[in-house]
Amino acid sequence: MKALLFGAFGCALAFASPAWADPIIIKFSHVVTADTPKGQGAEKFKQLAEERTKGAVKVEIYPNSTLYKDKEEVEMLQLGAVQMLAPSTSKFGPLGVKEFEAFDLPYIFPNEQVLRRVQDGPIGQGLFKKLEGKGIKGLAYWDNGFKIMTSNRPMHLPEDMKGLKMRIQSSKVLEAQFKQIGALPQVLAFSELYQALQTGVVDGQENPPSNVLTQKINEVQKHATLTYHGYVGYAVIVNKPFWDGLPADIRTTLEGCIKDATDFEHSVANSDNEKALATIRATGKTEVYTPTEAENAAWRKALAPVQKEMASRVGRDLVTALNKEAEAAGAPAN
Repeated sequence: MKALLFGAFGCALAFASPAWADPIIIKFSHVVTADTPKGQGAEKFKQLAEERTKGAVKVEIYPNSTLYKDKEEVEMLQLGAVQMLAPSTSKFGPLGVKEFEAFDLPYIFPNEQVLRRVQDGPIGQGLFKKLEGKGIKGLAYWDNGFKIMTSNRPMHLPEDMKGLKMRIQSSKVLEAQFKQIGALPQVLAFSELYQALQTGVVDGQENPPSNVLTQKINEVQKHATLTYHGYVGYAVIVNKPFWDGLPADIRTTLEGCIKDATDFEHSVANSDNEKALATIRATGKTEVYTPTEAENAAWRKALAPVQKEMASRVGRDLVTALNKEAEAAGAPAN
């Protein structure tokens, strides 16, 4: 469409962006608020893209499910109704690319160093290749952070989760995780979470501290436990035919913008989660509990069988490779 217009007139015209030429529009939809790490990363990409292409590209950002909700956005990307998303990696299971659900495995990433080796190395880039047959191009991995548990009762040990209705994203791995410790997983859209917690449709949830704070989850949850048992991350993706149809110089420039926005987003995720946790503590509405070493060991032991159970779904070789990355970094494999 507009990309073809720029392709026809050449690279010089694209960067000159004369007044009579329409800019290339990139609609970037996401389901969290603008002040989250993902929201700030999207704004950074918009700023860089519009500056570096001298207005040849215009990025329209639609935060907080204002354009599409969790269950709709990937399909809309494939149809070309939106050009760019940053969904959680859990979203690709329904497309048949179940390997991405390995990111949901409990305690699969012992630290950020291992996570980055996986994302930037052959494993992460190989997963992106699997999306191309679905009309999707993977550009980068963005962070949200490591998850904590919240509910309206204390959760010091895995057995404290028994019978709790816990909201999850649509992920068979997350479903197995909570079933393993006796909780009752309930799939809900992120936009519906606050009300579901407020009205008792669900008892609790798991999310990084920044999501807990920006969605005001701490206002309707009395207890939080710093389990850091799992990771929430995003895949920055684009409609592949749209991306491939861009003029080469525009595409190269946007690749550089994504790289710099990714570095920015990673740093924001770290600092925002630290600040969010401090704010949650300061409000006094939620009691924040740090497990003891023995309690952490109990959580790990209780959730360890999930890796074996889900290996047939996400790929045994992939689970082995992820654990080898942990071992290479000096962390114990599960």
